[in-house]
Amino acid sequence: MIEVLVVDDDTRVARVNAAYVEKVPGFHVAGEAHSAAQALLSLEALPRLDLVLMDHYLPDRTGLAVVQEMRRRGHQADVIMVTAARDVSTVQAAMRHGALQYLVKPFAFAGLRAKLEAYAELRRTLDGGGEAEQAEVDRIFGALSAPSEPGLPKGHSPTTAELVRQSLMRAEGPLSAQEVAERTGVSRQTAQRYLKLLERTGRARLTLRYGEAGRPEHRYVWATRG
Repeated sequence: MIEVLVVDDDTRVARVNAAYVEKVPGFHVAGEAHSAAQALLSLEALPRLDLVLMDHYLPDRTGLAVVQEMRRRGHQADVIMVTAARDVSTVQAAMRHGALQYLVKPFAFAGLRAKLEAYAELRRTLDGGGEAEQAEVDRIFGALSAPSEPGLPKGHSPTTAELVRQSLMRAEGPLSAQEVAERTGVSRQTAQRYLKLLERTGRARLTLRYGEAGRPEHRYVWATRG
């Protein structure tokens, strides 16, 4: 099993990401941390750690500062940045500090799964050891270039799909298309289109609320919610 530390300042996001990791065969969440200090303590305390999913915006230090400190202390766990930071300077710094992958929030499960599967392929390639010819070197580097967001129908935005998905997951009850639109900043028509997509793929359930008169209001709830 590939042992993973999930680092995110938002405890709910950390739980969601940890649940995502556990759904990918061959991966196990060894721990969660919500600050730079907790992350560094976890690195010292965990008996074995292969991979860190590192948020950049932490309350006490940046994720990149944690990566620098990891290396200074001799920790060799691989790092995938999982963050809302999308400025080029941060992406470049992550590359220089040895991050293997960079996944921009918000993202769907498919995006993280692709990164993790690419990482697992890289580890399988490297486990062979020995010397590498050019073809083998190309395969090693090619293992990191898996697509990040497969599977959406043509004309659908991964970012918008993730915003709608997150609004349902964080809601305490069913939401209408208008309520989703207000929470995500998209139009009601766009929210309705993505809600119908989530319903068709089984990730959301449609419920009806009947008023005193007129047609019932369509409301949607995340499928795993009771």
